[in-house]
Amino acid sequence: MLSYQHGFHAGNMADVHKHALLAWMLDYLTRKDKPLSYLETHAGRALYDLTSDASVKTGEAARGIALAEKWFAPDHPYAQVLKAVRAEAGPNAYPGSPMVAAHLLRDIDQIDVAELHPGEIVELRDAMANHAVGCHQLDGWQMAMSRCPPDPRRGMLLVDPSFEIKSDYDDIPDFFRKIHRKWPVGILALWYPILFDERHKPMTAALRATIPDATLHEVRFPPARAGHGMVGSGMFVVNAPYGFDAQAAWLSSKFKSLK
Repeated sequence: MLSYQHGFHAGNMADVHKHALLAWMLDYLTRKDKPLSYLETHAGRALYDLTSDASVKTGEAARGIALAEKWFAPDHPYAQVLKAVRAEAGPNAYPGSPMVAAHLLRDIDQIDVAELHPGEIVELRDAMANHAVGCHQLDGWQMAMSRCPPDPRRGMLLVDPSFEIKSDYDDIPDFFRKIHRKWPVGILALWYPILFDERHKPMTAALRATIPDATLHEVRFPPARAGHGMVGSGMFVVNAPYGFDAQAAWLSSKFKSLK
């Protein structure tokens, strides 16, 4: 349950998909001069070194952000975060989603993220030391249930578990049903992996049945290495901001260019 460490996978194509859309949504939300809340259930350590042994071992960043960075214009919020993080932490740094949020949100906004892994929470708190982020060593599912609806009510929840616990696929649709009932105005975003066996399909079918007006966006990409099971990435978004579909379609066109 507590074995997953994202450092092996940071900066892969799934991260590009997730973080590009996350950055775009947060940038959109901050265009209004109104405070917002950002919650995240599975934070990880928030800052990664792409030259670390873990990253080099898998080669996923080399087949991910190293190839995809050229897709993004300098004024894209994802590109802006990458530039800012590298200026602070060095040219090989890569931001996890809490760091993306910390760089795009404002002093008037509330950020709370959960991480249960005892080693990762230490790294998370260290990475967030200069940012106003609440880092909680809690079960992310429980934190979300207890804090929703947050104050301010305007805002977003990101759910991006490792899916190492197979029951996540069965439990997530009911979790989203409950959260959506508690926080009907919140943007609720779920990231999930697409594997060769497409085990995500019953989950996404149940999500669509539960919240039929939500948006689902999936991209496919080549495996990062021989035998690697991930061949795509999905985002299920409730109350997607205006313009999300166009941004997602643009991103899809970039992923289709991969060989």
